[in-house]
Amino acid sequence: MHRPRLKRHALLPAVTLAALLATGCSTNPPTTATDTPTTSAAETPEAAPVQEQLAVVSPPSGTATPTAVADEGEGGTAKRSSLKVASYDRKSGRAVIKAPSAGASSSPSPSPSSSPSPSPAKHATVAVGDIIASAPAPGAPDGVLAEVTQVVGATEDGDTTVETEPAKLNSVLGASKAAGTVPVDPSAMEVEPLVQGVKVSWAKTGDLHFGPEGAKLPLGSLRIDVGAVIATAEGAPASAAASVKGFVQLAPEVEFSYDGSGSGTGTGASPGGAFLGLSGDWASQWSLKGRAAGSTDGQPIRIPFAELHSDPVIQVGPVPVVVNLDLTCYIQVNADGRVTVDVEQGLKGDFRVGGTFSWAKGWTPVSESDMTGEPLKARVTAAGDVKAALGAEATVGLYGTVGVTADLAPYIRAHADASAEGSADGTGTVTGAYALYGGVDLTGSLQLQLTIFGTPVFQKKIPLGALHHEWPLTEGGGAMTTKPTTPTKQSQPKTA
Repeated sequence: MHRPRLKRHALLPAVTLAALLATGCSTNPPTTATDTPTTSAAETPEAAPVQEQLAVVSPPSGTATPTAVADEGEGGTAKRSSLKVASYDRKSGRAVIKAPSAGASSSPSPSPSSSPSPSPAKHATVAVGDIIASAPAPGAPDGVLAEVTQVVGATEDGDTTVETEPAKLNSVLGASKAAGTVPVDPSAMEVEPLVQGVKVSWAKTGDLHFGPEGAKLPLGSLRIDVGAVIATAEGAPASAAASVKGFVQLAPEVEFSYDGSGSGTGTGASPGGAFLGLSGDWASQWSLKGRAAGSTDGQPIRIPFAELHSDPVIQVGPVPVVVNLDLTCYIQVNADGRVTVDVEQGLKGDFRVGGTFSWAKGWTPVSESDMTGEPLKARVTAAGDVKAALGAEATVGLYGTVGVTADLAPYIRAHADASAEGSADGTGTVTGAYALYGGVDLTGSLQLQLTIFGTPVFQKKIPLGALHHEWPLTEGGGAMTTKPTTPTKQSQPKTA
C-alpha cells in the first residue's frame, strides 16, 4: 500500500498570503535599505524539513511498465510519468522515449541507433537534465536509470530520441527515506536446466503448483529437484557407481533501504545510508551414494544443474527500482576416492546476505545464516572422507549492475576410519569409527557497482567474510550397536 507523498508546495499559497499581509496591509512604514531589522533570525526559526518516507512494495500486477522522471531543476525529486522507454541501447546510451499521447502507428519506433529528423522543441517529451527510471522495457531487459544529456530530435507522433548517461539512485530518490522487503515472484523466474532430470515447481497466491510426490509447497516458494550421476572413483566396482539426488527449495526476498539525509555536510549530495540484499527461507534434502571420484587438482568437483534469472521491480515511492537476480544451483563433491557412502540429510533454515552503507563505516558486508539439519540415512564403508554440498550461487544488482555475490553451500560431510553403518535414529553396526556432520559455508563479496546508490566509490571488492558452521549429526565407534552422543538434530546460531 502506497503511503501518500507529502505535498512540498502545499505551503506556498499560505506563505505568499502571509507575505502580502505583512507588506501590503501593515500600518508600519516600509523598511528602507538603511533600516535595522526588528526581528532576528533566531526569533523566527525555520521549521526543520520533514524527510519524506517512501513505501517499498511490489508494483500492482497487470499495470503498464512503471516509469518515473526527475525533471531538470527539481532537485532529485522524481514523479510518476506516463512516458515509456520504447528502445534503449546500453552501449551507446541512445534511447527513444514515447509520449503517452502518441497515436498508434503501423511503423515501428525508430531504433536508438537511428537519428530521426529534427522537430520543433515543443514536440520533445523530455529535456536535457531529466533523469528517467524505468522498469524493464524493449531493448532494456535490466531496466533504465539514465540522465538525458542531449535531445537528438523528436517526431510528430511523440517519439523523442535522446543521448543518455548512467545516473545514480540518489538523483531520483533525493532526500527521501525508504526501507522494505519484497518477495520475488517464483513464477516469474526463468529456469534453464543444465542437466537432464531437473524438475521445477513453484507456488504463489492464487496459482498453486505442487512439488514431486504431491508435496504442497509454501506460498512464494520455488523448488528444484535434481538427480545426477557423478564421476565414480577409478577402479570402483559397478555397485559403487556414484550419484546425487535431492532438491533445493527457497523463497527469496529482496531487501532495500535508502536514507537520503545526506553526508552531514548539509549538501545532501550523497545518501546517509543504504542497503541491498537477498534473504529468504531455505530447505533442502539430498543423498549421496557410491564412491565418488577424487577431487580434480585438489579442487572439489562442482556440477551446476540449473540457472535461474529474474528482474523483479520494487516500487520505491514513484520510482521503479529494477533488481537483477541470478541463481546457479549446483552439486559439489570433495572426496578422496576411497570411501563408499550412502548418506542423506534434510536441512531447513534461512539466510541473509548483502551490503549496508553508512557514513561512519562506508560499505560493510552482511552475512547471516541459521540452519538446522538432521541425518536421514548414514552408511559409510572403508576409510576415507567425502563432503557433498547442494548449494546456490547468487548475484544481486540494480539496473544491470552487479552489487552483491554470495555462495550459500549447505553440505554433509562423512569421515570413516574403517567400516560403519548407521541409521536416522542414530543406531547401527560399527567396525572402527565414523562420524557424520552437517554444515553450511557462506562466502561472497560486495562489488564496485554498489556505488549506483550515489555513495563514495570503493576501489576493490569487499569480501563478505567466510561464514562457516559445522555440527555433528551422528557418530559411532567399536564393534557394537551405538547411539549418537549428540542429538540427531543440531542448529547453528545466526551470525552476522
